[in-house]
Amino acid sequence: MFMGEYHHNIDNKGRLIVPSKLRDSLGEMFIITRGLDRCLFGYPLTEWSLIEEKLKALPLTKKDARAFTRFFFSGATESEIDKQGRINIPAPLLDYANLQKECVILGVSNRIEIWSKQIWEEYFQESEDSFAEIAENMIGFDI
Repeated sequence: MFMGEYHHNIDNKGRLIVPSKLRDSLGEMFIITRGLDRCLFGYPLTEWSLIEEKLKALPLTKKDARAFTRFFFSGATESEIDKQGRINIPAPLLDYANLQKECVILGVSNRIEIWSKQIWEEYFQESEDSFAEIAENMIGFDI
């Protein structure tokens, strides 16, 4: 399981250090793709396989299913952690998530998320006030 919030800088070659606490669970090779809310999602290969099966089961006749599948898979790429604990993020994904220097890496249950620090802070501020309301509206959710 992934959890925690980590702050790292991305270098001018698009390389980002993956926190050591997350590396073991990701594995040497994992999948990185466009996420929701302008961040990137990173999945261990076992989790990616589960998601792939779910998305394959979506009906091809549904426009939203086709659109989401295109969005999700077209940005997906295998990523490898180098000996320094870094990953190289492709330019289209850097652009999508607006990753320029300061980044936030989150552990979120079955995946990691990579955010631009600025976008994360804006998202967090907007969501913080409604967190209690969101939790209350989730059926069967009790902290």
